[in-house]
Amino acid sequence: MLNKTGILRLTAIFSLLVVMAACGEYQRLLKSSDHELKFNKAIEYYEDEQYGRTIGLLTDIIPVYRGTAKAETINYYYAKAHYKQGDYILASHYFKSFANAFPRSEHAEEFLFLSAYCQYLLSPRPSLDQTPTREAIRELQSFVNRYPRSERVEEANELIDELRQKLEQKQFHTARLYYDLRQYRAAITSFNTLINDFPDTELREEALYYIIRSRFDFADRSIPARQVERFEEVIDAYRRLERFYPDGEFLPRARNMKETAINKIEELRPSEEITDKN
Repeated sequence: MLNKTGILRLTAIFSLLVVMAACGEYQRLLKSSDHELKFNKAIEYYEDEQYGRTIGLLTDIIPVYRGTAKAETINYYYAKAHYKQGDYILASHYFKSFANAFPRSEHAEEFLFLSAYCQYLLSPRPSLDQTPTREAIRELQSFVNRYPRSERVEEANELIDELRQKLEQKQFHTARLYYDLRQYRAAITSFNTLINDFPDTELREEALYYIIRSRFDFADRSIPARQVERFEEVIDAYRRLERFYPDGEFLPRARNMKETAINKIEELRPSEEITDKN
């Protein structure tokens, strides 16, 4: 009678034999010229979640069945297998190719959305290059334009909003980096770009505040001959923040810089009257 250790050893050996037999079967299939068998086994592998093997077999027969009745089915499983395997770059390509090759297919709308969704999944965190994010937005918007009545439009728009927020964060982080590096002109330009490109951004108030800080620090470090005009720009920037956010959380700190700017101007140009229109 086998003890527990013996049973476990036999189970492991049996499992290994099963795996080896399966590998042997797959290798024979790859070498086979029976295209119909490859087609049927590829779908079986897909149903068993063996997506790599599905891809391997379908790769061989895609050219054989091009232009035939089976072409749509083969390309359907080929794209889905890449998606299930987590290869979103290729999945996006094959989903889009399917939608273009079979525009009347019942899966065309779904696959065009999935193509864009794969691009969404490839979008990196805000600190990295956002080229994939912009591509995802373009693809999702293309889907909305092509299928404006689709039930997936709402989800597509939500994904677009999420991606745009990532672009906002990227632009804000870039501007902050310029500020931290004391590249004040670049910081001002970047913060203004954020406000112009994303007028509804939740970061707008903070961006306006950092424009004031950038202008103040830039003026404070400028040569005396340029300080008056640059401190005046601090005051103008403050008025802009106050106009849009009269009760904003950043206004008290910005007001201190504005008052300091007025005093600096008075020191630099004592013979002229400095008035604060606020």
